Amino acid sequence: MKLKYLVCACALTSMSAMANDNIASNAVVTENEEAVETAVVESPEPEYSVVDGEFGGSSLSNNETLMAGTPTDGHRLEEWSKAQKPTVKFGGYIIGKYAWENPENSANAGGGFNLRLVRLYVDGYVFKDFKYRLQLEVNKTPHIKDATLEWVHWKQFSVKAGQFKRAFTFEDPYNPFDVGVGDYSQLVKKLSGFSDRTAAEYNGSNGGRDLGIQVQGDLFPSKKDQHAQLHYQLAVYNGQGINVTDADKKKDFIGTVQYVPIKNLYIGAFGWKGTYTANGVTVNRNRFDFGVKYESDWTVRAEYARSYGHKISDYVDGVLTKNKGNYTADAFYATLGIPCKKWLKAYVKYDLYRDFADTDNMNSIYSAALNFKFTKNLFFQAQYNYVDKKVVDTHTGYSQLWAEMYVRF
Repeated sequence: MKLKYLVCACALTSMSAMANDNIASNAVVTENEEAVETAVVESPEPEYSVVDGEFGGSSLSNNETLMAGTPTDGHRLEEWSKAQKPTVKFGGYIIGKYAWENPENSANAGGGFNLRLVRLYVDGYVFKDFKYRLQLEVNKTPHIKDATLEWVHWKQFSVKAGQFKRAFTFEDPYNPFDVGVGDYSQLVKKLSGFSDRTAAEYNGSNGGRDLGIQVQGDLFPSKKDQHAQLHYQLAVYNGQGINVTDADKKKDFIGTVQYVPIKNLYIGAFGWKGTYTANGVTVNRNRFDFGVKYESDWTVRAEYARSYGHKISDYVDGVLTKNKGNYTADAFYATLGIPCKKWLKAYVKYDLYRDFADTDNMNSIYSAALNFKFTKNLFFQAQYNYVDKKVVDTHTGYSQLWAEMYVRF
């Protein structure tokens, strides 16, 4: 009997121990499950950062990161969609002008009002690193000025394609709001594809633009303030101007290298090798330019350019008949901007163009302008010019008065 009770006691003790083990085991499993659940909650999903443009700190480039794998879960798909959403910014500007002049023995003496420029634009991003821009000129004969797509992932190397300003001269890329005086220099207008000397009658509205592709970048950041010490641009263009096809199927090559010893000071050299075709005639358009610019409260900008190549008008019925031995032109300008008040800046400028790079044919313009800037989007400008023209033995001089209104929205 005693043996029977002893066996029962042992059995009960064993069962109790097993029960305790199961409880402990269940407690451990429960703890682990809670730990796993907590870890899942605290572990963040890969997020898209607009700062570094990457998912989850990936070392891949922006486009490689975005295209790596197919987004299958909802969060990843949402971020993928956000990265592809385009941005849109609309804007425009108006420049109105009153001009008066008194050239001797000219029907143009007197003054009048005109709309110098009215432009509308839209720009933004179509995809993470891809910027677009479309600009229209809507006064005079409406037409497209700029239409570009640009990949801007790296400051050291970006790519732009479409219709845009040529990479020739410092002043050409300037917005009219930033030039400081009421018009671009003769160097830019005659030798950078505005009303170009090669064939002004055929390409007068190009505004220094062409169709092509360009790479550019900023290299070697300064240890002191991180400004890039070298800027470069290399481009290939049709050479025919805007909104037209390539007439001669040849290409223009333009490039610049600019040294930046201190912030805002650029010392640059530009080169252009190309051709232009019109009226069944193709002429060379080979040019170089050297310049310096400093833009801050003070402005200092100066350039010299030289062009080699005949004009289309030198040919009659496809035969060179004019200026056979003279196909060189040059130009120089110097601009100084002087800060007077926060709302007032004065500019003085000397502007020279020589159609045959000699003293027998030269046009000099001496300018002084006051810019009254109320905001960055509204200012008024008053300017006086003295124009000194010399064509062979004819020498004339006259004054001009300009008043311009700049509105940007």
